[in-house]
Amino acid sequence: MSQLGALLPQISTAVPGPRSMALAERLRGVESRNVTHLSPHFPVFWEEAAGANVRDVDGNVYLDFTGAFGVSLAGHAHPAITARIRRQSETLTHGMGDVHPSALKVELLERLAALSPWPDARGVLASTGSEAVEIALKTAELATGRSGILSFEGAYHGLTLGSLAATARSDFREPFRRRLFEGVVFAPFPAGGGMAHALTVVEEALNQGAPAGHPIGAVIVEPIQGRAGVRIPAEGFLAALVELARRAGAMVIFDEIFTGFGRTGSMFAFQHEGVAPDLLCVGKALGGGLPLSACLGSERIMSAWPESTGEALHTSTFLGHPLSCAAALAFLDVLAEENLVERADALGGEIAGRLRHQLEGVVGVGEVRGRGLLIGIELASAGGQPLEGGGAAVASAALTSGLLTLPAGEAGHVVELAPPATMTSEQAEVGVGLLAAAIRSVLDPANGCAGMTRPASR
Repeated sequence: MSQLGALLPQISTAVPGPRSMALAERLRGVESRNVTHLSPHFPVFWEEAAGANVRDVDGNVYLDFTGAFGVSLAGHAHPAITARIRRQSETLTHGMGDVHPSALKVELLERLAALSPWPDARGVLASTGSEAVEIALKTAELATGRSGILSFEGAYHGLTLGSLAATARSDFREPFRRRLFEGVVFAPFPAGGGMAHALTVVEEALNQGAPAGHPIGAVIVEPIQGRAGVRIPAEGFLAALVELARRAGAMVIFDEIFTGFGRTGSMFAFQHEGVAPDLLCVGKALGGGLPLSACLGSERIMSAWPESTGEALHTSTFLGHPLSCAAALAFLDVLAEENLVERADALGGEIAGRLRHQLEGVVGVGEVRGRGLLIGIELASAGGQPLEGGGAAVASAALTSGLLTLPAGEAGHVVELAPPATMTSEQAEVGVGLLAAAIRSVLDPANGCAGMTRPASR
């Protein structure tokens, strides 16, 4: 009998079930209303997860095509990772990362350095993707003496004030616009074309500087824009961008928090383009399910930071957290031993191919695109415009049949998939069938698009 992890969906109550609905009411009474979207149709509350499965508090079992925001590349609760966490929890759960570190901090930084594109890599550990971006932006300013930032339309780099300044989404930015750094310029991201125009805008910005006269010291880009709807840049764009930036004396930051560690079928997404950044931000999958991120760069660039004399310029209480470091080391072992990078490439091709076949000719389905296990399905209205809220409507429809998906794109018109690389072929096949049915149900004019919402935050 199959155990949780390799199961197909098993739905035995209404979705959400009575216990999820009761928890939603309790949460409404204690959490800021900004955080969790609560409605009669959403969310379900998780109780247990393993492999590619999630079980909710009502006992319903789901297939997870989200990877929990892309974190669970090795699957939920991978036995080798949980065993390492359990052992570590019995000896040292917390240390003093920038004062009296654990040995695990050294071991993890050595492993990350060996995976990086620099033979003399140096790194700074952190807890969240946003913090890794903050470190990268600070490093670029120290290394160049310039505070201006070049980012891209559609960019998502986090929601702390520094990372939010480089995030393009107007709904996230507008409430805090007066507090955001003004020295940021946004260039077009050439997904599906327009590379020449995008590079012209980039070159002009590098020459002229950002608004308010700030010369550009940092160029930050996602090699594949995830939150914007799995947007893949035109071939050759990243290489040309790096060349322009370096010629202008700016640091290139690749934000691989979502795409790193095999998600796209290579260790890092920039490897598809045959080009390397000056600074690399990683996170999500790295922690094996625990909070962990890092900013990496060459020794020359990272030496822009002064040597610590007992007070670090950038640190945090949980820097180099032993439990997270242990989980990350176990994750990196699993990544190599189970060939998860290759598995992501093969399984992603299988899922994308099945989706294209099952959705062929469905009116309202645009491009099915992606690399490895980062896949986006674009939905359009009858007039050919992005179907606003379509991804959220699909997520709600799929949820009732036992499939977890997420919306993406500024209009919420993309269905985003980032499943675990440990998912079985049978789970992938069944999941694609459920997803195709949910998409058809949303796009069928007889069903309308009731229940659409804005994209969920993460």
